[in-house]
Amino acid sequence: MESYATAQQVFAAGLVFARLGAIVMLIPGIGETFVPPRIRLSFALALALMLYPLLSPTVPPLPAITGALAGEVIREILIGLLIGGILRIFMMSLATAGELVSLSTTLSFAQTVNPAMGQPTPTLSTFLGLMGIVLIMTTDLHHLFLAAIVRSYSLFPFGQGVPVADAGQLAVRTLSHSFALGVQLAAPVIVFSIIFNVAVGLVARVMPQFQVFFVATPLMVLFGLSIFSLSLGVIGMVWLDRYRELLGTFLPP
Repeated sequence: MESYATAQQVFAAGLVFARLGAIVMLIPGIGETFVPPRIRLSFALALALMLYPLLSPTVPPLPAITGALAGEVIREILIGLLIGGILRIFMMSLATAGELVSLSTTLSFAQTVNPAMGQPTPTLSTFLGLMGIVLIMTTDLHHLFLAAIVRSYSLFPFGQGVPVADAGQLAVRTLSHSFALGVQLAAPVIVFSIIFNVAVGLVARVMPQFQVFFVATPLMVLFGLSIFSLSLGVIGMVWLDRYRELLGTFLPP
């Protein structure tokens, strides 16, 4: 070990840390709001120190002017935010599914703070968000996150421009797929809700004096949550498979 670091070494380590710090700030599981900032910062720093020997030969020379140096750092931060944001956007599919299930079962008024989103959301959305984080950690999916981070230096080498147009298309496509997946995950409860409401409407038309609301609401909650609980295993498996497909965008074939 050298007892000092040259300016080029400090510049290379700073570029590596800039991208990794932005990714770790947003990556699911590690970048959640309930994880202390010092833990996230320490993890990003340790990861940067581990990757520095591998990536230092590909780092461009130290710029001669301050503006170029700042531009390189900002570029790495933007790429890190791009990768972390794409991985974070896909987590919204579980929140969408929880919102739709809550609306279908009349439980949308029961709200709790979602640690993954940092704001009050329906309780089922919070539950699915926590379930997604647990599945990521228990199935070692976060190992693929780390592999995607390393692979990103091959997809977006040092010194090249930020692919703004491609990043925008990827973000829009990921967001649309996330919303579509949320609807698919909540489809069993949505179908039940439509059939149940049609049946209740027919009963209300045939028997106007019947207190439909007081009878239908408990049944809606009971049967809706029963169907939701029975489909939890399928929801988790389908969501994990789609997340692996997304990570395949950043991993080698």
